Amino acid sequence: MEEVLLMDLGVMEYDSCRHLQQSLFDELLAAKAEPTLGMPPQRLLLVEHPPVYTLGKSGKEANLLVNTAHLESLGATFHQTDRGGDITFHGPGQIVGYPILDLEREGIGLRAYIEAVEQTVIDTLADYGIVAGRSQGAAGVWLAPHRGRPLRKICAIGVRSSRYVTMHGFALNVNTNLDWFELINPCGFTDRGVTSIAKELGREVDMAEVKSRLVAHFAENINVKIKILDYAN
Repeated sequence: MEEVLLMDLGVMEYDSCRHLQQSLFDELLAAKAEPTLGMPPQRLLLVEHPPVYTLGKSGKEANLLVNTAHLESLGATFHQTDRGGDITFHGPGQIVGYPILDLEREGIGLRAYIEAVEQTVIDTLADYGIVAGRSQGAAGVWLAPHRGRPLRKICAIGVRSSRYVTMHGFALNVNTNLDWFELINPCGFTDRGVTSIAKELGREVDMAEVKSRLVAHFAENINVKIKILDYAN
């Protein structure tokens, strides 16, 4: 069983985290191209970002419903990224996970990997009594329409891969202020909603507990052993 190092980064600006991701991603790619360099560890980064909107490489800027000056006035930033998917929001109360993995070491393909990440979130939500699932043709984790509420996303997923090495990942709304999503067409949809664990339960939940459950289910679904790493190391 492969080992994955867990790095809990706390709160980190999106750009700083993006550079960290890229360096770890490049390290894994370089090792695949030149095995004599040794095999770097795989990692799972967990982080909360200050308010930021990110647009995937296949996304449309029209799905940002205000200009960037307005975002800045609210204390938010905007970044174009090289992940899959359209536009989404990251901010306080949301757990963002960036697995930097070599899928060949795990013996799975990209589609199976994305499904395993989705299942990780589905299993975590089940721990809180929330029934979630998938929506055909749309990545992420969704809650079915209920009592007049539309199909709604609770976790966005957008991944980049090269030679089976991954970066970017998932964003689970835990205690997230959902008002931020009103400034976009989340993931490009205009007929679907967004939600959070707190919204569904009617109360805020402990972020550390959700992280712990996420990590345990990630290990089960990807079939890896998690080792906690102090970020200072």
